[in-house]
Amino acid sequence: MINIFEVNETNNMIEHENLDVRTITLGISLLDCIDSDVDKVCENIYNKITTVAKDLVATGQEIEKEYGIPIVNKRISITPAAIVGGAACKTPDDFVKIAQTLDKAAKKVGVNFLGGFSALVSKGMTKADELLIRSIPKALATTDFVCSSINVGSTKTGLNMDAVKLMGEIVLETAELTKDNDCLGCAKLVVFCNAPDDNPFMAGAFHGVTEADAIINVGVSGPGVVKTAIEKTKGENFEVLCETIKKTAFKITRVGQLVAQEASRRLGIPFGIIDLSLAPTPAIGDSVADILKGIGLEHPGAPGTTAALALLNDQVKKGGVMASSYVGGLSGAFIPVSEDQGMIDAVNAGALTLEKLEAMTCVCSVGLDMIAIPGDTKATTISGVIADEAAIGMINQKTTAVRVIPVIGKKVGEVVEFGGLLGYAPIMPVNSFSCDEFVNRGGRIPAPIHSFKN
Repeated sequence: MINIFEVNETNNMIEHENLDVRTITLGISLLDCIDSDVDKVCENIYNKITTVAKDLVATGQEIEKEYGIPIVNKRISITPAAIVGGAACKTPDDFVKIAQTLDKAAKKVGVNFLGGFSALVSKGMTKADELLIRSIPKALATTDFVCSSINVGSTKTGLNMDAVKLMGEIVLETAELTKDNDCLGCAKLVVFCNAPDDNPFMAGAFHGVTEADAIINVGVSGPGVVKTAIEKTKGENFEVLCETIKKTAFKITRVGQLVAQEASRRLGIPFGIIDLSLAPTPAIGDSVADILKGIGLEHPGAPGTTAALALLNDQVKKGGVMASSYVGGLSGAFIPVSEDQGMIDAVNAGALTLEKLEAMTCVCSVGLDMIAIPGDTKATTISGVIADEAAIGMINQKTTAVRVIPVIGKKVGEVVEFGGLLGYAPIMPVNSFSCDEFVNRGGRIPAPIHSFKN
């Protein structure tokens, strides 16, 4: 039973500590939308999404109102579009047409984002995969709510370096086509290694082919709650600190579990997973960086940062799996720069560099996230950054990702404003030494020895 103390405690988390359910994401399989005619595919996609998701936003709003729990986003993820459009799409523009249909459907049902304009190319690319990838810049430039992700590697298959090279070029082209909007297209594009099939968070959400026809996944977030709890452990040892984080993560996840079960019941759609990631926002007091400072660092980036982040991530997972039997997605601590005021402050103070962020990704859930870099950065340099981050994921059997934004016309020290949840970011320096010869080799980096487990 939940007692009155727990009810009051949760209310206080919501009112004063920025506790929220970051997203209810409805995963929809579009495998039954496949056809050899692209117009028919688009018609099928629009009809299915607007039918299955017609009550998603209203249901989320009802749960918010009845339980007093903020649900910040309502989102949709779909079967990777490269699979859905494979039989029909003969040119990149055919895939652009699918992206525009997805955008139209997202607007019709009123969601914040739709993810799954994606291709899974960790071992090789089909013709459809390559066409989708080449369509990304135009697709993201001509849509508002569509998000794209490409999985270029895994622990089981190694790294597809042909795809890594191509994605460096695609990121730059996307920046160029959206430069009038501060290169915002790149904020909707992420390159993964070991991408999960059930991630509710954007821009990397897609509905894996192993999933049911429709599924409800919930992403819950509460960095402000964890920060407040940690403040009470000042001067205590690591055992007390870890127990405090673990118990707090348990409470946060319980809120998400409640929302997920209610959404599932009301929509008549099975519940999938809870993703208990600590996802920051630009709001004061809603920062993962502030948690790290509460643990005892002057700024993220100081010596000890990677150890503190490892501790945080592990305790969040341990607390979450006690609160829900179905924890999945990414689950841990996001460390985006533009979306976290504390991270921005650390960059401006000179404490946090791209290299230190890369080291931190060895122990956190995602990777190099929402990092603005100079617009004149070379495509091969971006590919090298993607390769480094993917290698961390491949070797460590974890999900890693890259979402960098080359801001055309801006240099190190300048600032780019994205607005809303995406915040703003200082332009960070990138190592300018060449990796051209490495990136241009082509082919595949083999899977590590520990991948062979059959």
